[in-house]
Amino acid sequence: MQPESQKTDASSKPDIGLPARRAAYAVLNEIIFKRRSLDEAFARQPALETMPGRDKAFVRLLVSVVLKRAREMDDTLGQLLHEPLDGLKPPQLINIFRLGVAQFAFLETPPHAVVNTTVELAEAEGIAHHKPLVNAVMRRLTREGMQKLAPRDAGRINTPEWLWESWMQGFGVETALDIAAANLDEAAVDFSVKSHPEQWVATLDAVQLPTGSLRKKTAGFVPDLPGFTQGSWWIQNAAAAIPAQLFGDVKGKTVADLCAAPGGKAAQLAAMGAKVIGVDISAQRVARLNENMQRLQLPVETVISDGASWQPKEPIDAVLVDAPCTATGTIRHQPDVMWLKEPRDAEKLAALQRRLQLNAVKMLKPGGTLVFCTCSLQKAEGEDQASWLLQQGLPIRLAPIAADELPGIADLVTPRGELRSLPFHWKDIGGIDGFYVARFVKTS
Repeated sequence: MQPESQKTDASSKPDIGLPARRAAYAVLNEIIFKRRSLDEAFARQPALETMPGRDKAFVRLLVSVVLKRAREMDDTLGQLLHEPLDGLKPPQLINIFRLGVAQFAFLETPPHAVVNTTVELAEAEGIAHHKPLVNAVMRRLTREGMQKLAPRDAGRINTPEWLWESWMQGFGVETALDIAAANLDEAAVDFSVKSHPEQWVATLDAVQLPTGSLRKKTAGFVPDLPGFTQGSWWIQNAAAAIPAQLFGDVKGKTVADLCAAPGGKAAQLAAMGAKVIGVDISAQRVARLNENMQRLQLPVETVISDGASWQPKEPIDAVLVDAPCTATGTIRHQPDVMWLKEPRDAEKLAALQRRLQLNAVKMLKPGGTLVFCTCSLQKAEGEDQASWLLQQGLPIRLAPIAADELPGIADLVTPRGELRSLPFHWKDIGGIDGFYVARFVKTS
């Protein structure tokens, strides 16, 4: 039985042809065999630069489906092939098969097109001698179908073991199953706007979420949307837009945004009237931050420096630590996380997060506010970090977030007054990234 599909405009277009599938194949190989991020892999494909926006969106969707569902697909392929998957030569052949399965089982591509385009892809990629095998496997797949799994079963199968174990230990088995199932969903596209959100709801054909973000189910090629060139809005998941709002009124206050690039939260703070200092250790990332602020026409002072050691000339009003993390809360739209991150990454990043927090406390005036956040579902990068900071004997206290502080966050606030969003929260309006936020005040 064929699983439920992800219906999109891109996937239903019959004239999206071989170039898009070749690009998807190249991107997958970059991620799986060369361990490059999804964004980096996309940037390394010259063909994507001149490809129509609709085709680019299809490539990204196709790649995302494979990254999210590969383990499930491989179970089916193991039944269709007479040799072990890890014995395929060349090993990249597995991604030819996966792309075919993804189109048939999850994107509702017609069976004949699945067979034909998958065989064409094998030939175009120089492995034409495998055409008979590819043809036979795809024909058998389209005849017999693929077993339909319940969302939570599919989520469990497609989740790497180390992530599953950590979520089960941190949240319990039922919540872990809900997280895993939600990660298979296609994420909507959220926007933050500088002003007049009601105008942009109509212009972008979006809806406004309780916390103020705008949302479209799909956006296609983002730079083609109205208002992008004019700098009226920027892409930012609704969860990522919450931390800056928890500072309250920042008009005229100096706020340091550590690890600021690419600048979504810095843009929010600047639009709210703060004097923002965006700090990032990477010159390349700061260049991108400056480009984004130039497009948005927002004033942000930028500094190329390590946020774990940089200090302002004098104590400041507020610090945002949007710390580097494993990003396991973003799997819905960054599924490469499941292929690239390992347990040791969480341990290494947790140490950096502690250094950033300690330095942030030093920057603050008495009465100043620190907001610490990560887009991770790992408690070692969230709740455990807050507990550790409070145990260091520093002049800092937790400033609990109130359930009614922002509309729509009541279910996201923990008993201790932190914010913990999970991918299945807001399910009826399209979900939300996994995020952790804690707020502190310097006491002296």
